[in-house]
Amino acid sequence: MSMKVFKEEQRFTQLWIIILLAISVLVPVVIIIIQFLQDKGSFSTTEFILVISLTVLLPLVIFLFKLYTKIDEQGVHYKFFPFHLKLRTIAWQEISKAYVRRYDAISEYGGWGLKGGAFWRKSKGIAINVSGDIGIQLELKNGKKILIGTKLEDQAKQAINHYNFKIKNHENKE
Repeated sequence: MSMKVFKEEQRFTQLWIIILLAISVLVPVVIIIIQFLQDKGSFSTTEFILVISLTVLLPLVIFLFKLYTKIDEQGVHYKFFPFHLKLRTIAWQEISKAYVRRYDAISEYGGWGLKGGAFWRKSKGIAINVSGDIGIQLELKNGKKILIGTKLEDQAKQAINHYNFKIKNHENKE
């Protein structure tokens, strides 16, 4: 059987996030500039530059976040930088079910990012996603559930279907 590898990289690039960040940066920056111009003694020039720089740069950290997903003959691998510094692997023999499904990020997991688990509808497990409503759902033999968001629904389905025999083969061996 030919080796099939699915790879995907996603970042937070939605227009609504960019607009929200722009507003959340502009409002405090304008307030700080007005305060500084009205009362020059309120900050030193160094403090002013530092406060403005932090106000602008901190929200931009979200653009460093990157979700990387890979499906291959070993299993399903994922990394959500900066939370995971190296690839995490879920071997096929640990998985009881794998499929692609539509989900509601807000009602099922409380939004996008690294979500779920102990704080939100524990029965749903965790979600690692940056946008959209399509995910690779993994149900593990230990009872845990992990949903990894994808924008490449068809390719993800093909890869999972290609390796589904590995899940079934491991079930039969136990």
